[in-house]
Amino acid sequence: MKQDKVFSEDYLPVKGESFMNDRQLEFFRRKLVNWKNDLMSDSKDTIEGLQDNTRNIPDIADRASEETDRALELRTRDRQRKLVSKIDAALRRIDEGEYGYCEITGEPISLKRLDARPIATMTLEAQESHERREKVHRDD
Repeated sequence: MKQDKVFSEDYLPVKGESFMNDRQLEFFRRKLVNWKNDLMSDSKDTIEGLQDNTRNIPDIADRASEETDRALELRTRDRQRKLVSKIDAALRRIDEGEYGYCEITGEPISLKRLDARPIATMTLEAQESHERREKVHRDD
């Protein structure tokens, strides 16, 4: 596989190299896949935990506490599901050659931003502008 020859485990993208070269793409692909695998593993553990905890608790306060914990787990699981969807979208962008470029301006997203948030679809400036517009429309 070509990418294995190009990529080493201790590689970190740097600003001076050509943007979204094979090494950078493989770095972000691995980062996204590992993140997705971690989320899927957590999800599996959550589902197993919820199935194991289905029991009849006679004390109403204990039952309420358990139901609150269960609701929190389900909300967390829903956030993880949405995150997995965003990770899948980022992996598709890598495959399509669009990864790392702002969907609004077409400009490269900084490597520092992508390293911190590999599912980012906008430059920091475009994201801030988008959030300001959202806030204005929400206040209406």
